[in-house]
Amino acid sequence: MVQKSLDVKLARIHADPHGCKDFILADAKDADMALAIGAPGRSPEAHSGELRYRSLSEFRDLIVQIVEQKLVDIMLMSASTSEALTIQRRLFDASPVTPAARANDTTDIHIVRGSKYPTSPSLPFRTATLDHLQCGHLDCKPEERALGVDLGLYSITYNNDTVLDRAALEEYKQFRLEAERKGFRHFLEVFDPCYQGAVAPEMIPAFINDAIVRTLGGVTSAGRPLFLKVVYHGPQYMEELVRYDPHLVVGILGGSAGTTYDAFKLLSEARKYGARIALFGRKINNSENQLAFIHFLRLIADGEISAEEAVRAYHGVLQKLGVRPHRSLEDDLQLQTNVMNYGGNGVTISPPPSSNGARKPAASPQPKQETHADCACQCRASAVKSEPAAGGTPDFSRMTSAEKIAWHKARWDRILG
Repeated sequence: MVQKSLDVKLARIHADPHGCKDFILADAKDADMALAIGAPGRSPEAHSGELRYRSLSEFRDLIVQIVEQKLVDIMLMSASTSEALTIQRRLFDASPVTPAARANDTTDIHIVRGSKYPTSPSLPFRTATLDHLQCGHLDCKPEERALGVDLGLYSITYNNDTVLDRAALEEYKQFRLEAERKGFRHFLEVFDPCYQGAVAPEMIPAFINDAIVRTLGGVTSAGRPLFLKVVYHGPQYMEELVRYDPHLVVGILGGSAGTTYDAFKLLSEARKYGARIALFGRKINNSENQLAFIHFLRLIADGEISAEEAVRAYHGVLQKLGVRPHRSLEDDLQLQTNVMNYGGNGVTISPPPSSNGARKPAASPQPKQETHADCACQCRASAVKSEPAAGGTPDFSRMTSAEKIAWHKARWDRILG
């Protein structure tokens, strides 16, 4: 087995939570446990006026390509896709990418055409069992548990209702106990309330932070999640959660697709204020070219390029590929609001704009002023490199925006021929 980049990065983050610059990227390809027929995304063969989705086979082919690219650290899948690719195909045996599977599917992610499930209070539910995730069938033998995944996403949505939230916490408790017995790791996804009125809008960020800390206060290290997947509620509440416990590794979820700048700026801002992980699903899946999109997510996550530079360079790559972008470059450099729960209703918060003149929603939170040297954990920026990194990567800190864009376009010229 190849050493997994996730394990290496988590170890370094915990060894030096205030100084480590590692950032973890995950592609969330588990949408067939939520969006059903539409999960694979729109097919490039769709014609004007026709809505056609990719097939499940095409969807899985894209997963294979992204894993082979080796730029994401985690590939999150449904139980059925994980069985096909992890257990049967053995895709991850020689890969640094960690396979993971969705371990539960609460009712607020049941996005079925004609339904109203996401507008109702969330109820706990689990389709997959841990045995099926680990070995593909019920009652795994001890030697079979390593066949599948050993990492899963557990999701919880608080309703601010005593009876419903107690039931959800009981289900999470039972999951943790089973996971500990079977050597199964998990990360915890916390959505905002899925229906309006559950919590006053201005109190949702504080409500979520308190709910997370209260939930985990009674959980010892053997049962704690490896990391969190939460809504990015802005600098104040990200810093608050990170400062509370630097070993509670915080990741952000992507939300709805939006513009390319929405995705790139969200990653950039969350990273700036203490997030260590980004788990994007629809933002990647709905992009014009997923491999190129992930390439620029990786560069932003590693601090090599700004969100604005990445959007321009991404459009340059699309032009080289002959792929028609969903929007003009000007429109793709605008911020749209990002819905903060899976179903698409509720409070919206967007990252702040930068000096490129992008629009800002009136309700967006204002970040504090930041210097290049400081991040949320008060760590200092790495020393400027004087020589190119291994593989010929230049020193981006010494390059202009135009030089960075030209370098990335030239790199894709070499890759694509």
